Formats: sequence, structure tokens, C-alpha cells
Amino acid sequence: MSGQYLLGIDIGSGACKITLIDLQGRPVYTAAHEYPTYYPQAGWAEQNPPDWYEAVCAAVLQMKEKGFVSSKIAAVCLSAPTHTAVLMDEHFRVLRPAILWTDQRSAPQAERLEREFGQEIFEVTCNRVDPVWTLPQLLWIKENEPQVWHKVAYILFAKDYVRWRLTGTYVTDSIEAVGSMLFDARTKRWSERLCTLVGLSTERLPKVVEPTEVVGWVTAEAARATGLQEGTPVIAGATDTALEVFGAGAVESGQSTIKLATAGRICVITDRACPHPYLFNYPHVVPGRWYPGTGTKSCASSYRWLRDALYGHEKAAALESGANVYELIDQEAARVPVGSEGLLFQPYLLGELSPYGDPYLKGAFFGLTMRHTRAHFARAVLEGVGFSLLDSMSVLEEMGMAPQDLRIIGGGARSPLWRQIISDILGQSLTQPLTADSSFGGALLAGVGIGLFEDAAAAAKQCVKTAGRTEPDMENHARYRALFEIYKEAHDNMAATYRKLSDVVGSF
Repeated sequence: MSGQYLLGIDIGSGACKITLIDLQGRPVYTAAHEYPTYYPQAGWAEQNPPDWYEAVCAAVLQMKEKGFVSSKIAAVCLSAPTHTAVLMDEHFRVLRPAILWTDQRSAPQAERLEREFGQEIFEVTCNRVDPVWTLPQLLWIKENEPQVWHKVAYILFAKDYVRWRLTGTYVTDSIEAVGSMLFDARTKRWSERLCTLVGLSTERLPKVVEPTEVVGWVTAEAARATGLQEGTPVIAGATDTALEVFGAGAVESGQSTIKLATAGRICVITDRACPHPYLFNYPHVVPGRWYPGTGTKSCASSYRWLRDALYGHEKAAALESGANVYELIDQEAARVPVGSEGLLFQPYLLGELSPYGDPYLKGAFFGLTMRHTRAHFARAVLEGVGFSLLDSMSVLEEMGMAPQDLRIIGGGARSPLWRQIISDILGQSLTQPLTADSSFGGALLAGVGIGLFEDAAAAAKQCVKTAGRTEPDMENHARYRALFEIYKEAHDNMAATYRKLSDVVGSF
């Protein structure tokens, strides 16, 4: 094997991030390049696939400018969020912007599929219909944009589109395929039956391979655009959460992760799928393992909303000075007592996944009084996300999979205050890996793909390091448990009202 480095590329929710590691798994360079998200209507979210590739080109070229020689990169691996389909015509031209997993427009299609075929879909995919999945999104396009649907010849997903631009190969991985809700998780094949629900031929779908498979090599055209060396092996890769879980070292049954990213996730490693209406089920990059998990849709995105809504001036000043505005917000929030003096936040800005599966829920602050300040709102957001994660954990406990050995990952995990709040709310210790984002996991998986490591589990055990641990304050935990009961009661009392609100607003 030639080369001194491994490159992971993540097509994230708002930016492409690359991580270069050496052959011992130590990060030596990271960079990010942003791209826009478009919101054509309320509840919609889209990105333009060519923007992803342009961001990859910019990030890799920037890496070369820093002195890293592309000929020393032994392999490349990609990741991206699931459920982001790219529709292309017979000439591989992108037909429309990609609908993101946060998009809610297909809620009516998801409801109809659940009502008419829900049990059948659940048995085939091990997952319950929700607007985040590709199947209802495709059904929305078929019903609302027939002029686009009739031209569809090929369907890829976010990372697969970028990999196609790099290598010309038309494939996806088995984890991404499960996320489409068009794949039979039992037989590991595209489901003819599920494809007929949207009038789709399986011939339009890519070949499915394992995440560690070498699926192509950087072409001459891609080498000119990116600065990568022509002929560099490219690994299939996997979804972002799969590689974050892997990059956190969670590879053995019973190990768990809690993710504070755009969405929040709690995953437990198992040796089988664990079907439940409010659990996501995906195979792991470790053969024979799965990572079923719960989800809250608005995690770090809630904190981002708070930043934009209440800290706009500070955000602009931080951009000018190079400071981190979130550190300022954390400092304000840290001065507020546990429980935000009775101000509670429901983080249902995009509806909610677990344990309700309700796309019509809305975000809300309640308990507001004259004594509350901007800092109270900040702490209430951090605590509200923690309550949502605790609420979703009940599904895992119901299945006999209470999380153990929790590793905290995601951008939000960089906040010491948020880590402590989550630890206090859950009443559990949290281990923070030194590096655990999906681009790091992708770089590590690239090493597995070219045989540098014996297998994925061995790579994680050899290379994943710990940065520290957060221990819960059990007095705070008791206070939070009392507030959590009120948090749950508020959901139960308001759920029907939120649905009525959606119906009324939708009729305007």
C-alpha cells in the first residue's frame, strides 16, 4: 500500500467537512466549506447537489494549499445524512434540488402510506413511515411534480452523488439503502413491492455494496477539479450517524452514543435489528451489528435558532473577530440556575420523532415570567433538548436496551455546559471521544477498506481515544426529573392543539 494519509469527506447539513488522518488514526488536518440551504416554503428544506461537489473541491484544494500532497493519500471515504435523494435524467443531469431529511412537505404522503401499508412497510424495512424517509418524499414529487418524475432515470443519495462525480461509479451502501425505505432489510435487496408503491423500477436504483468496499478510483476529470491524485481508491462509505458511532468507538453490543448535532440521536449497538414504531434501525459498519436508535429532530438546530433569533448582534461581532458566539451564549446560560427558574422549552421546531412520531408538534416556551431574560431562554433551550432526549430514551428502555457506556458526540458535545446538563438530566456518566465526527469515522473506514486494519472493530479499538468524562450531579438530576414530568404533561396537553394550529395555518 502506498500513501501516508486517509481522507474522510462528510457532506454535512450545512457544510462539507474533510478530515485527514495518518495511518495510526491521528487527525492531521481538518477543513470545512459551507453551502446554502433553501427554504422555498414553510416546512421545506432543499440543497443543490452540485453545491456539495463544489464544496468538496474547495475543501480539498485548500488542504493542498496547506502543504499536504494528494499523492500521499492512500484512500478516500465519504459520508452524508440519510434520506437525501438526488434525481437525475438519462444523461445524469440533476433534475431538481435534493429534499433534505428535515423537510416536512411529505407528511400527508407519509400518513397515507402508514395508514394503507404501514405494517407491510414496517415488516420489510424494520422502520415506521415518517416524512424523513425517501419513499414518502419520492411520492410527493411524483404527485406534485410529474414533469420532473417522468424524467427520472437514476436515483442516488448525497454522498453517492459526490462519489459518482469523483469516480463515475453508480452505487450506494447497504446502510444508506435501508434509509431509503425502498430496501428489504431482511434480504438485503431493493424491494420490488415497496418500489411499486411509488411507481418506481428498481433498475433506476444503484447497486448496493458494503460500506468498506472499494467502489472506484478518482478519475482524471475529478483529479483536475479537486486536486486529488488520479487513481486514488474511493471507499463506498456510509451515513453520517453510522460513521459517527463508529468514530466514537461504539462497536460492541451494549455500547451507546448520544449525538448532539442538527438532530439528536441515542443509539445502542446490538447484534440484530430491533423493530419498534419509534426506533430507527440501521445496520452498522461492523458486520453483524446494528445501531437502533431514537431521535429528536431539533437538537443543535434549536441552539442555532436561538443564536439567530436572540444573538444576531453577537453572531455578527463574532464573525468579525473570529470568536465563537456559542461560547458567549454558554457563559450567559451558565449563570442561570438549574431549571431556568421555571422556563421550559419544547424543541419541536420540526415536529418530533421519538417517542411520538408527530410531524405536527411545534416548539414552545412555557412558564415565562417578567423575571426571565435572554440568558434564561438560552439555558431553557439546552435543557429542553435534554428533556427531549430523555423522553426518547424511554423507547430504548421499553425494548430492554437502556443505554450503557454512553459516548457523547456531535458539534454540541464541544460545549462543557451542555455536556453537564445532558449528564445531569439523564443521570449518567458521559465519555467524550477525542475525535468522533463522521469525517474522522470515514477516514478510519477508508483504512479498513484498503486493508490497513483487520476490520472495523479493530480499527476503532486501535485508534479511538478518549478526551474526558462528565459525571452527573445527582441533586440536579432530582430537580430535572421533577421538571421532566411537567415537560411531558405539557406535550400531552398540547399535541392536539398543535395539530389544529397546523390545519388552520395550512388553510390560509
